[in-house]
Amino acid sequence: MELENKIKESLEKIRPSLQADGGDVQFVSFEPESGLLSVRFQGMCVGCPMAAMTLKQVIEAEVQVDVPEVKTVQAV
Repeated sequence: MELENKIKESLEKIRPSLQADGGDVQFVSFEPESGLLSVRFQGMCVGCPMAAMTLKQVIEAEVQVDVPEVKTVQAV
């Protein structure tokens, strides 16, 4: 649960910039064995052509700084 809370705190730092463009991101799950974080895009992020770039260059990069146990992030 501690890692999950750290991940959620990290996502909270990212959410305002997504919300400013009408989107959002939601924590879905984290698999500690593989380091896989699953998130769900919401609002304008759903179907956005920039979502894949946002996922890797913004969300994954930022969360990995705060929680190095996260190895990769995927949208579900």
